[in-house]
Amino acid sequence: MITLRQADRPVLRMAPRTVVALSVASIAGLAMFAWPLVIDPPEGFSHARDAPYIFALILPALVGILFAEMTSRGMDTKALAMLGVLAAIGAALRPLGAGTGGIELVFFLLVLGGRVYGPAFGFVLGSTTLFASALLTGGMGPWLPFQMLAASWVGLGAGLLPPARGRAEIGVLAVYAAFSAYLYGFLVNLWGWPFALGSGTQLSYVPGAAVLDNLHRFVLYTLATSTWGWDTGRAITNVAAVLLVGPAVLATLRRASRKAAFDAPVEFTEPT
Repeated sequence: MITLRQADRPVLRMAPRTVVALSVASIAGLAMFAWPLVIDPPEGFSHARDAPYIFALILPALVGILFAEMTSRGMDTKALAMLGVLAAIGAALRPLGAGTGGIELVFFLLVLGGRVYGPAFGFVLGSTTLFASALLTGGMGPWLPFQMLAASWVGLGAGLLPPARGRAEIGVLAVYAAFSAYLYGFLVNLWGWPFALGSGTQLSYVPGAAVLDNLHRFVLYTLATSTWGWDTGRAITNVAAVLLVGPAVLATLRRASRKAAFDAPVEFTEPT
């Protein structure tokens, strides 16, 4: 007798090689955000110069993660099709709110997708969604690789949340959705802050200063420019979307995974 049992979460579990690929991509990406804190940028430097190198980092990382998942049977063609569908929906949702008081509808979908399908799926979903939305809206620029990485970490973190179901799960996802909204804003601010204000203000990046001193200036800059506006608006939108439509979306995604039989484990038992 063969019994098929759907895992509680995540639907797509990670192989060791996928963990390695995610770790390398995340460490390298974090270094690209934070290197001005430890290495003084050359005079006149801007991220327009290193953005192509970030793309050169992200694309092989995504390909590596997909390859690792597919070769370990964690992600097959059906999962890739779901990835494409969710990325397309997210790309279509983003223009509906972006630019209006921090209202952004795309991030709650990254949270729910990562929650159901796992960290690697969430990581790839974040990058592909932001890239597709940039193509749709013409938002291509040196900021895009950093937005893609930050969104990838939002989806990754959702896949690493502890097991829960029902109201407890919705509560955990709502808290994480608010936290990830501020985290995304923090990271996106970090990519441009060292080159945004020039010198001579209390919020400016100071080349050669201690890391903690520059971090203090950056936190003040973030509080002054985005925390109480864009980031809080994004957090409110995320929490409201999770609370209002989260249960229905989670049920739909899990129903789709059951019908597609993503990673359904096989258990052999003795006949009775």
